[in-house]
Amino acid sequence: MERYLEIPTTEDVIKELRAGDMLYLTGTVYTARDAAHKRMYEALERGEKLPFDIENSFVYYLGPTPARPGQVIGSAGPTTSSRMDKYTPLLLSKGMKGMIGKGKRSPEVIDAIKKEGAVYLAAIGGLGALLSKRIIEAEVIAYDDLGTEAIRKLKVEKLPVVVIVDTEGNNAYDLK
Repeated sequence: MERYLEIPTTEDVIKELRAGDMLYLTGTVYTARDAAHKRMYEALERGEKLPFDIENSFVYYLGPTPARPGQVIGSAGPTTSSRMDKYTPLLLSKGMKGMIGKGKRSPEVIDAIKKEGAVYLAAIGGLGALLSKRIIEAEVIAYDDLGTEAIRKLKVEKLPVVVIVDTEGNNAYDLK
């Protein structure tokens, strides 16, 4: 089923999403990859605030290439999500509601998704140049020293994704 989703969104809307649903996201997402996740995790363990409000946020596992002249952002394909699995349960417990990446997630992450009422979405790897056209604004907001892995605030319009793991733990990779 194809749907349009404004983000941030409500818990009720997230609970309606089902593994296998095709979505078009519009709104604000944040980028973070391995190094940024490690820093956020360590900050939370020290009791510090994160560089953005994680409550109801969606995080895109993305390290874009540099933008060419006239572009908002370079190629914007997803990175492998399992590299963030160590950090994900803590971020979900702090209110993150959605993750966008590619590939399978660990049983611990799927359990945390169910417990916290979140979703895991996949963007299609290999389509980074096309996905970048769905990003209409991009701004580095934290960890600038990480280069492409800095945290960015993105405004996306009709970013195509598929629900992989829904709030009940149904996994599109297991659908028959």
